[in-house]
Amino acid sequence: MNLYIRYFDKETLVYSADEAIDFLCSIPDVGMNPQIEADVREYIDSDVYYPKRYKVRPRVYFIIIKTEASTMLDFKQKKALRSNPMPMQGNDRKVNTNIAVNRLNEERQGWYEGALDFKRVVMIAATGKHEYRDTHFVARCKALSGLDCYNRIVEHLRDRVDSRSQFPSAKGKNFKFKYLGMWK
Repeated sequence: MNLYIRYFDKETLVYSADEAIDFLCSIPDVGMNPQIEADVREYIDSDVYYPKRYKVRPRVYFIIIKTEASTMLDFKQKKALRSNPMPMQGNDRKVNTNIAVNRLNEERQGWYEGALDFKRVVMIAATGKHEYRDTHFVARCKALSGLDCYNRIVEHLRDRVDSRSQFPSAKGKNFKFKYLGMWK
């Protein structure tokens, strides 16, 4: 996997994480530090194929795009576009695309622990006005699947918080669950 990196009119196509770090270090505005370097290496090693944008300062970014192009010309002419992942040979499962959704819908009766981060509407006593507050809620419940766990938690919260509170999607990063075991 190769990497296309662009910062304003400076751009390059590199073939390794070290080359990417060297290119970014050559740009004084980027201000490379160990945190950015670690984040860039993590992105390069991950299975994520979406472009990654890094903030340099307000409204100024550099971008990294994973590509299979071997030259800058191939990249510019879009000759090495990544196709959608195909099913693995011998299996009918898709590669990394719906793993979380499949886990969410997998029926497995038992105890679940679900953690939900949502926007809760609360009243400020001093002013009498309302505001959204990020709220972390964890519960253990009997459920049939991860999705059932999510639905039970949201149903429980809807009766206890302001109706204007906002709940995330079960498929998003703000809901996590784990299977604790079979109930007796």
